Amino acid sequence: MKAFVTGSTGMLGHNLICELLEQGWEVRALVRSPQKAKTLLGSLPLEVVQGDMEDVAAFAHALESVDAVFHTAAYFREYYSAGEHWPLLRRINVDATLELIAAAETRGVKTFVHTSSSGTIRVPADHAPCNETSPLATETQNLYFKSKVEGDLAIAKWLNAAPRAVKVVSILPGWMFAPRDAAPTSAGKLVLDFMAKKIPGIIGAGNSTVDARDVAHAMLKAEQYGKHAEKYIVGGRMTPFSELFKQLERVSGVKAPTRTLPNWLILNLARVDTFVSGIRKTTPTLPLDGIKTLLNHHTLSSAKAERELGVSFRPLEQTLRDTVEWYRANGYLQGQTPSARVATGV
Repeated sequence: MKAFVTGSTGMLGHNLICELLEQGWEVRALVRSPQKAKTLLGSLPLEVVQGDMEDVAAFAHALESVDAVFHTAAYFREYYSAGEHWPLLRRINVDATLELIAAAETRGVKTFVHTSSSGTIRVPADHAPCNETSPLATETQNLYFKSKVEGDLAIAKWLNAAPRAVKVVSILPGWMFAPRDAAPTSAGKLVLDFMAKKIPGIIGAGNSTVDARDVAHAMLKAEQYGKHAEKYIVGGRMTPFSELFKQLERVSGVKAPTRTLPNWLILNLARVDTFVSGIRKTTPTLPLDGIKTLLNHHTLSSAKAERELGVSFRPLEQTLRDTVEWYRANGYLQGQTPSARVATGV
């Protein structure tokens, strides 16, 4: 079996590639930067395809003889930096995703596993657990989530327009933590800030947290057992920040903050930080949209994925322990630049 993976150097894509290789798949990995791919994926037995989601046609030939496409690439992390992001959010997360699905179908790919987001689901007023039948967050102010909502709607419209030869399944992850988070994502940055003792206090927030390796495993299960045009939430469980920090203290040996910061203070700090970062054209430490998302206490039900795909979730402590150990092993605490780090193998 041969897989084509987008977003290959990202946290989910990297862990997915490792899972695919462990299961005996051949892998073609789409990367924008060959140098970054050499640093992070150089020890893995795979085929590297250089390309950019802004120009799907330029690499679409690499979909020939592929059994399944696993699409993890997205314009995401960049959104929280200063600047105008909507054109690229729409271009990559909506238009290019549709182009990739169509290109896969044209070249005889059997299955397309798409990575959506749990942020596409509206948080109910009573904060009850959301599932795949919950309403979409069509009025969200978070532009990344908006792009994912529009992407999901566009995929559904495309699927309904005519009978399709490719099976399309969507995975909706929760807030992902895992080793191999080289960028790092917001989750990885939180872990690194905790270990560097840069977190002044605990906020009354939480989110459904999940190990990216469990999401990767769910994506393979979706390729095999997922139903065409269906969505599967892979969200883990709701984790308050107080519990997250206790677990990090246990696995890292770094003392967790004990002071609780009120939500109004965090929101005001985030507003100021985001405003100043916009002027300075830097990435805010407390992005306002990200803080608002955490304060929503977005609780997810993964019952459908557990029932139909056989998905299971490892303990949060194991996830955080592996993440901390990966960062320590790869020099993230010594101030090394990304190019100086050598990622561990499978």
